[in-house]
Amino acid sequence: MERILVVGSTGAGKSTLARALSVRLGLPFHEMDALYFTGPGWAVNSDVSADTSRLTSRPRWIIDSLGYPEVRDLLWDRADTVVWLDYRRRAIMPRVLRRSLRRTVTRESLYGGNRETWAGWLSREHPVWWAWSHHGARRREIRTRVDDPRFAQLRVLRFGRPEETDAWLSSQ
Repeated sequence: MERILVVGSTGAGKSTLARALSVRLGLPFHEMDALYFTGPGWAVNSDVSADTSRLTSRPRWIIDSLGYPEVRDLLWDRADTVVWLDYRRRAIMPRVLRRSLRRTVTRESLYGGNRETWAGWLSREHPVWWAWSHHGARRREIRTRVDDPRFAQLRVLRFGRPEETDAWLSSQ
């Protein structure tokens, strides 16, 4: 496990797990959203493909994402391990609600200096709505990739409950 993708639905805890694994395994951690969003108004990094290619050409890394469409195949081709947080909505939704509420109230600065706002809660792009509406599609996309012969070389660790993930992390 030297090139790890941590995948799952929005709010599953991908970044939290990736940070913890980074410390335990001594792997450099790269947050995909920070690579992708680089400016105000959620501006997308026009060099995200080149930046991701550069990072993943290194021998050791961990990234917290299935990958945006532009870099998805690149990430999956270069990873050696996929840690799949395959949690049900009932596990994810309280997490994403708490996180978004905290970010909105504290006006936490996110990627590219962006912030979650009260008005943003009305948008279908808001993390809470996104987590709810894309949960099934995200699970199917990951399942399809895990089953794809192109990625048969990957070691896949699939966890269906946060308690399973915690127990595994404790053993690392």
